[in-house]
Amino acid sequence: MITVNIRVFATLRQYYPDLRLGETMAVDLPEGETVGQLVRRLELPKDLVKIVFVNHVIRGDEHRLGEGDDVGIFPPVAGG
Repeated sequence: MITVNIRVFATLRQYYPDLRLGETMAVDLPEGETVGQLVRRLELPKDLVKIVFVNHVIRGDEHRLGEGDDVGIFPPVAGG
């Protein structure tokens, strides 16, 4: 097992209402877990996840997570 630290941002926070703004959530995962598997495990709608950062670098669904990774999950963002 590995432990990663996750932050969900913007509209994705509604899926974890007990997390305070900027608070991380430690999640235990099997070794070899990928970003895509993590998103499914967190029960976040795939179409609402736009960008995932692992240790401040954008990573795709197939990226394997490691012990102590910091993961930030962002929805599509519109601005103006």
